[in-house]
Amino acid sequence: MNSTCGLIGKKLGMTQVFNPDGSRVPVTAIEVGPCTVVQKRTVEKDGYVALQLGFAEKKEHRANRAELGHFKKAEVTPKQHLLEFRCSQEDADKYQVGQEIRVDMFTNGDRIDIRGTSKGKGFAGLIKTYGFGGAKASHGAHEFYRHAGSIGMHQDPGRVFKGTRMTGRHSHRTVTVQSMEVVRVFSQDNILFIRGTIPGSRNSIVQLRHTDRG
Repeated sequence: MNSTCGLIGKKLGMTQVFNPDGSRVPVTAIEVGPCTVVQKRTVEKDGYVALQLGFAEKKEHRANRAELGHFKKAEVTPKQHLLEFRCSQEDADKYQVGQEIRVDMFTNGDRIDIRGTSKGKGFAGLIKTYGFGGAKASHGAHEFYRHAGSIGMHQDPGRVFKGTRMTGRHSHRTVTVQSMEVVRVFSQDNILFIRGTIPGSRNSIVQLRHTDRG
């Protein structure tokens, strides 16, 4: 069943599978769902159509009153992660609040988009982050081998332009990889094998949905 709705998953790590011809395929294992429909957004009430999904059980004493009330209204147990997925009205009508969406919405060979948070690398310089060449190491050079050089202006305009590439925190950004191939679907274990690598560290949360690319 191809749907514009998505699912929430947890990256487990990488492994490999072998094709019948003996070729090796590197894959990323993802625990996908089951996700519970906690709320449905409508055009009349919210101005857009979406499904709010919950993933992973959460102990009641770890949820605040607002969260407990939200889950109680949907008659579902508290969830650790809540995410919204925009979808068409036709797809939204297929699901009801409290219904589970499982990994079998994907099949072998499907192309999906995966969004996650890339690994943070801490504070980094320009050479590591942007591939700057650095300065010469001879002819009087002193302690600026990995510096950026001049970033400012003369009297006019006399400032550093916005967007200038400078040192700072490296990575830890939201990244989307598109058109990733589904290699294996293990419905009983809620596990999905994706060809190649995806953003994020082990046990990080990712979003998966069918690609809208041709």
